[in-house]
Amino acid sequence: MRKTMIKHPIEPLYDKDSEILILGSFPSVKSREQGFFYGHPQNRFWRVIAAVCDSDVPNTIDEKRKFLLNNRIALWDVIGECDISGSADTSIKNVIANDLRPILETSRVKRIFVNGKTAEKYYIRHIQEQIGYKAVCLPSTSPANAAWSQERLIEEWKKIISDNS
Repeated sequence: MRKTMIKHPIEPLYDKDSEILILGSFPSVKSREQGFFYGHPQNRFWRVIAAVCDSDVPNTIDEKRKFLLNNRIALWDVIGECDISGSADTSIKNVIANDLRPILETSRVKRIFVNGKTAEKYYIRHIQEQIGYKAVCLPSTSPANAAWSQERLIEEWKKIISDNS
């Protein structure tokens, strides 16, 4: 598959009450088609985050937006533009990071989490020093991370609701 420079097509989701920011790496093909985060049905993000928040799994984009904002969770990605083949994180090149300052300046976000090692790598490389926040790396909810069962993911992701992360 040919690599193509793609600009991130999804706006960040947050409001003035957001306290937690979760960052992925870059949206998958399915997410880009749907126009919202974690659109691939095999990605476990929505099942994991709903379990962590002791809630039903949101299904529609509107339900997902409301769920996140009601739980004071902001959501976006580290990468704003890159060359990528399909959805493969391993193919990402020529990264231009998203600017997180508007989120941090207009919300109550004090804790940042990254969804997986790819997001962590690009966060450290392109964002961390600029904004002065370290991010906590959580295991990826991607189906490619088959070593982690959904139950293990839920236990690890509970860090977002604890004060000890």
